[in-house]
Amino acid sequence: MILSIKMITVSLFISPFIMNAQDKMVSEKYQSLPFGSIKPLGWLKVQMQKDMAGFVGNLDRLVPDLMNDPIYSTGRLHKQSKAKDLGNLKSGDAGGDDQYKWWNSETQSNWWDGYIRNAFLLDDQQAIEKVKIYINRILATQDADGYIGIYDKELRYKFTSENGELWSKTTLYRGLLAYYECTGDEIVWKALVRAVDNVMQNYPVNKSQPFFAGKDFSGGVAHGLTFTDVLDRMHQLTGDQKYSDYAAFLYLNFSENYSSEKDAQLHNILDPNFKMQSHGAHTYEHLRPLIVAAYAKGTTELNIALRIYLERIKVCTTPTGGAIGDEWIGGRQADATHTGYEYCSLNELMDSYSALFQKSGDIKASEAIETIFYNAAQGSRNPDHSCIAYLKTDNSFEMTGTRNGEVEPGRKQTRYKYSPVHQDVAVCCVPNAGRISPYFLQSCWFKESENTLLTGVLGPNILETTIQNVPVRIEEITEYPYQNHFIFRIKTGKAVSFRLKIRKPEWATSIQTKENYQLEDGYLVFDRKYLTNDQIELEFKADVQVKEDLNHEKYFSYGALIYAKPNKAIEHTGKVYAPGFIDLTYSPTDSSRYEFIINHQARFQDGKISIYLKNKTTKKTEKIELIPLGKTILRQVSF
Repeated sequence: MILSIKMITVSLFISPFIMNAQDKMVSEKYQSLPFGSIKPLGWLKVQMQKDMAGFVGNLDRLVPDLMNDPIYSTGRLHKQSKAKDLGNLKSGDAGGDDQYKWWNSETQSNWWDGYIRNAFLLDDQQAIEKVKIYINRILATQDADGYIGIYDKELRYKFTSENGELWSKTTLYRGLLAYYECTGDEIVWKALVRAVDNVMQNYPVNKSQPFFAGKDFSGGVAHGLTFTDVLDRMHQLTGDQKYSDYAAFLYLNFSENYSSEKDAQLHNILDPNFKMQSHGAHTYEHLRPLIVAAYAKGTTELNIALRIYLERIKVCTTPTGGAIGDEWIGGRQADATHTGYEYCSLNELMDSYSALFQKSGDIKASEAIETIFYNAAQGSRNPDHSCIAYLKTDNSFEMTGTRNGEVEPGRKQTRYKYSPVHQDVAVCCVPNAGRISPYFLQSCWFKESENTLLTGVLGPNILETTIQNVPVRIEEITEYPYQNHFIFRIKTGKAVSFRLKIRKPEWATSIQTKENYQLEDGYLVFDRKYLTNDQIELEFKADVQVKEDLNHEKYFSYGALIYAKPNKAIEHTGKVYAPGFIDLTYSPTDSSRYEFIINHQARFQDGKISIYLKNKTTKKTEKIELIPLGKTILRQVSF
């Protein structure tokens, strides 16, 4: 069947966060559900189970020296501490040894955060027992004054240069929060409250300089701005405004001090001549502190800054949702061939869009979440092995260490390969690859009110919550995004009336369902009484769409997925960490490149797009097949 074709210019514009002109807290649009309320189903559950049997569940075995470093306990950093040998080449890293002192805290805690979340979402009892031992070990490190961190008493809170004080806490506390939300363990909660209070007491609001770090590289200090993640969640769990106020203080103090990671500083955002230039992961994670500060303060200035920052990120973003992160943005515009994105950046930007969606209700943020997770993130996983790409490009013609085979003078680039560890660079992307699925699931459902459940991000999952104190379980049974058919199987403790809102994807040409619904602000609204065993069945119809990127190149999508021409390659094995855990590179066996033609005759059938394109070498028109990006290694996306 030949489907109609739509020509669309890509736009990731996300509308400004709506705030009051006065300096006051703004109400959040949606209420986040406790972590653990949304669990995976279908193909996503299978993928997460494979990850736990693979790189996510075994990273501590693959790099035991990094994971067993007692940096939070007996190995806390002190004045005589030396930079550690992390097994990395340091090629492409910023100068200075101080960053390597705290790196293991990030590696450990981000990995544990993902491990904890995967364990509970999968009901993996063996992994949960392992988590409990870890939690008890961490709680045993807490000092009498509440401090949990990586520095001895002679150093903590007394820095004038690069450090990982807030960053090491952020990565650790996020995991502790996930554990508390899943278990309700009051001992963990009380430890967290005391630990966060310890930060606020030692860096008092408007009377301290937590982001003063001199004029040299300070990547760890800048990462520490994401301590606002912890504060934002503490505010959501308690309703206590002190956490939001403190988050706003951190963002403003960060903006007032020199930083080597300067994209999100308020004065730079408001400078019309400033271009994004910093390390990608920092730039995209810093969207969250800006959002939280805007929410807490409610000023027009922060509202304008947020709008500008989102537009600048759009300029850095490729068709698949991969924003420049290879490693520094450097004032560039996104390019499907010449700008790469880091797996860390994918996770950070996706999570930032989740925060934006939860607070502002902007429906385009939910679309951006899907684009990143279903395209760039899946397309950076190896479809046949348990490993991920540290760096990846949309048009991936070669994966032998450098960006599409390019040689960078004076630099030994190894990030463009697949690895279960990436220790030669930094063990940061693999832990974040373990976090991304749980964080994605957390963004799938929200409460708009006590009587309204909303899903803006679609995918196979199970929601368990309550409506009017009645237990409600919704199984979202679907192969989405590989198919667009859904069954929402609804089970309730007793018959109960509520509103169920399901996002209508922007690409949907029509809706098929036997249910009565209303279309309201981009959502299908099913407002009725649900029986103890009920369901809603629907399907979104789609056409092949031809879209145009920032460089006026064309690419093809069907539904939520972007499609690519797969390129044949030879697989080469590298370092072996353990049986089944190997570094892999890929050299092309076909150097053909294709270009767009008007008479492409694209048609969708059996999960593929058949299409006519021109071979740049032979100048002949050829019929080829495009497949979903996530099923490729070497590929061409834009034409």
